[in-house]
Amino acid sequence: MTAILRLLARLPLAWLHRLGAALGWAAYLLSARYRRHLDANLAQAGIDDPHVRRAAIAEAGKAVAELPAIWLRPHAEVAGWVREVRGRDIYDEAAARGKGVLFLTPHLGCFDVTAQFFSHAIGPITVLYRPARQPWLRPLMEAGRNRPNMRAATTDVRGVRALVKALRAGEAIGMLPDQVPSRGEGEWAEFFGRPAYTMTLAARLAESTGAAIVLAYGERLPGGAGYRMHVARMPEALAGERPARRINRAMEGLIRERPEQYLWAYHRYKVPAGVAPPAAPG
Repeated sequence: MTAILRLLARLPLAWLHRLGAALGWAAYLLSARYRRHLDANLAQAGIDDPHVRRAAIAEAGKAVAELPAIWLRPHAEVAGWVREVRGRDIYDEAAARGKGVLFLTPHLGCFDVTAQFFSHAIGPITVLYRPARQPWLRPLMEAGRNRPNMRAATTDVRGVRALVKALRAGEAIGMLPDQVPSRGEGEWAEFFGRPAYTMTLAARLAESTGAAIVLAYGERLPGGAGYRMHVARMPEALAGERPARRINRAMEGLIRERPEQYLWAYHRYKVPAGVAPPAAPG
């Protein structure tokens, strides 16, 4: 498998995206569980546009097929695939505070390319990630997420310490806040109208270090033309709104900008082991 991924990494990005689109449809048609999660999550978000659904199926496959190239091609080449950055001034304003910047990126578009670009073109960044379950995949993932100016921090105490250290040095860190955390690392918060177990680490880090929270995602451009990086501000907190819900609301806003590029098949509403299910409404 490692050899196959290294061969795939050499293909042009446009070819990888065509292959990925086919893989996305294969997964949707062959896996009832995958199909059930994708359809149910789209419905939960109130998205019933057939075009968005079809595009989401293909884009999910592209997200997988592009990873070998994102991880294994030369750093400068991958960073160069980001053709445009929208909202760069928002990052500059946040960085000027000198307390570090916490990037929050949902499973939207190509979430790996944003950190690759940032580390090559702007400055150091430490990204939080969950190691692959497959032992053979871990070296490739670690190689792709440990580049010059880019460090990977695992989801454990050691990783959290690395995040704090980076923020206190005035650097940037990156996290996927819509990833389901383990027991004791989250709380139930509404996500598209339904309780989802949501990580609390991002809000705690911002509060303890004074870091500015900034939103970002890498939009996948059509025809394998590369990516467009979007940077946005966190929305203001609503009255009585808990930090986890505020973050989920921010993620909802980004996802609604490009719903066809969100990983709707991700089991966002699962109950982690040892966690009590959310209380029934009413």
